[in-house]
Order: sequence, then C-alpha cells, then structure tokens
Amino acid sequence: MRVFDASSMIYAWDNYPLQQFPGLWDWMAGQIGQGDLAMPSVALDEVAHKAPECAEWLKDNDLRVLEISNAILQDAMRIKNLLGIVGDRYHPKGVDENDLLIVATAADRNCELVSDESKQKLPDLPAKRKIPAVCTMDEVGVTCISFLEYIKLSGAVFR
Repeated sequence: MRVFDASSMIYAWDNYPLQQFPGLWDWMAGQIGQGDLAMPSVALDEVAHKAPECAEWLKDNDLRVLEISNAILQDAMRIKNLLGIVGDRYHPKGVDENDLLIVATAADRNCELVSDESKQKLPDLPAKRKIPAVCTMDEVGVTCISFLEYIKLSGAVFR
C-alpha cells in the first residue's frame, strides 16, 4: 500500500484531468479497490478543502481513509521534537502539523509516501524541512516518492 499526501492527489487532479486521462483515473480507482492506495484522514480533508471534486471522486471510489491513532499522534510528536519545533511555532517554510501526521501515518503503516512537496537541499534549520526531507531522516525512515515516480514505478501504460 502507498499512502498519499494531499499535494500528490491535488497535483494529479490538476495536471491529469479525469476527462482527458480517463485511463489513468480508471487505474487509480483500481489501485484504491485493491487496497494499494490510501490517504490519512487529514490529507483527505486538505483535498476536500482545495479540490472538492477530487475528494468526491475519491469517496465515490471507496478510498481507504487512514484514521489518526494515538500511536500516530505520538510518533508525530516525536518527529516534531526531532525537528526542534516547539509548541505551535512551525516554520512557514517547513512541515506543519498535518504534514507530521501524514509522515507518521506512512511510518506506522510501513508504507511509501507519495508527496509532491518540493525536494530540498537540507536546510540549516531542521524546522524548515518539507515532507520529503523529513522522510529521509534516519529517525523517520520513510520512502517518499512523487506522483510521477509512483506512475513510473507502477509500469502501467495508459492508452
């Protein structure tokens, strides 16, 4: 199973419109149906806020929504501490609370995370790290790929 961040789902929705890429979305529906694609509840909430039609499509295709458990909350707090984030003082150029919950969900499920947040050279301040950089931390150890990498790795061909 792969865990999707809102950024990747919105990227796919915006750049590969359903009307022009029906084969891709049929394949995505199949991935959902097989249980190979899921989203944390906080990521789906972000999609619903920014791309409501996409969220409806996901719900109509019975997307598996991963709820935030106590273990995930605790791991998100652990990662937050590793980044040196105190209280609600998230750096505007780094992860936020939902991002940490999404990374912790992927870690909890031992899954790859699909995120289209920009990859970055490791910033001097850990709190400035985006999702892909947080995933690469030894203490986190989550593989993070982009939507395009997800498609390429699948080997799927769309006609």
